[in-house]
Amino acid sequence: MHAVDMRRRRFAAAAAATIAAIAGATGARRSLAAPKDYTVVIDGFAFKPAELSVARGDTVVWRNDDPVPHTATAKGVFDSGSIAAGASWKYVAKKPGRYPYVCTFHPIMKGTLVVR
Repeated sequence: MHAVDMRRRRFAAAAAATIAAIAGATGARRSLAAPKDYTVVIDGFAFKPAELSVARGDTVVWRNDDPVPHTATAKGVFDSGSIAAGASWKYVAKKPGRYPYVCTFHPIMKGTLVVR
């Protein structure tokens, strides 16, 4: 192998290590997985599934299959407002945590969104 090729390889390896160190120090490393979409169906005065776990950046759609309006409300985190019968509302999960939510019109309806 030529000396020039060896120097290029060493330089490339050193550059890659430096970039990885900077990315790790700044928190720039992120999952390369593409965001996913999930659906919570509102049916029979219930959120289905009652608990959903998603990753930060994923989108959750609440689809109202009941004949009356509902909400998906996690106080201080998200609030769909009124979701009419046959309509839907979406939310992009931003901050990790466990977020219990209710329908403000029908407080017996409860669900939990877990963001990892």
